[in-house]
Amino acid sequence: MRFLKREGVFCRSCALASFRDMQSDTMVLGWWGPLSVLITPFTLLSNLSALSSIRRIPEPVAPGFRPPLDPGKPVFRRPAGILALIPVGLLGLAVFAFTALLLVGLVTGAGDSAGHPTLTAGSCARNDATWPEQDLHPESCDSADAQLRVAAPVNGTCPAGAYVAYPEYSEHADMSLCLRPLKG
Repeated sequence: MRFLKREGVFCRSCALASFRDMQSDTMVLGWWGPLSVLITPFTLLSNLSALSSIRRIPEPVAPGFRPPLDPGKPVFRRPAGILALIPVGLLGLAVFAFTALLLVGLVTGAGDSAGHPTLTAGSCARNDATWPEQDLHPESCDSADAQLRVAAPVNGTCPAGAYVAYPEYSEHADMSLCLRPLKG
């Protein structure tokens, strides 16, 4: 990684030619280091301030001891500018993919981080594991598979003979529910 700077007294055409050459070189060669991948986009954007200064320089009126440089094609009409779209596109794709995956993870994992079904007071459930293990699933109270009636704890405790469900099974995963057996 290196930072180059051209200093001198330039006419508008010469300054624009130098800017376009250096910007094109940065767009092609600036990406090939571990930190350069992160720094190059900021460098390219900061170079735009130099371009605004160049545009304020008046056009040359009379040629000096040598003719002004030809500015050439604009940066994105040069092969270097077109090649630079590859790393810029890949960087943009990586940022987009990271953001999309983060949002999908937040939306899908918001209320059900462990994949547990939600139980509510008054409903029924079945346990597909052997106590004290819990693999609870909601079940219709009319079903023959229903084993437990779900109730909210009174004063933070469950009545005698009731099981205590893990907090993950409650609506906000913040409190334990009471599970009373339906059959003796």
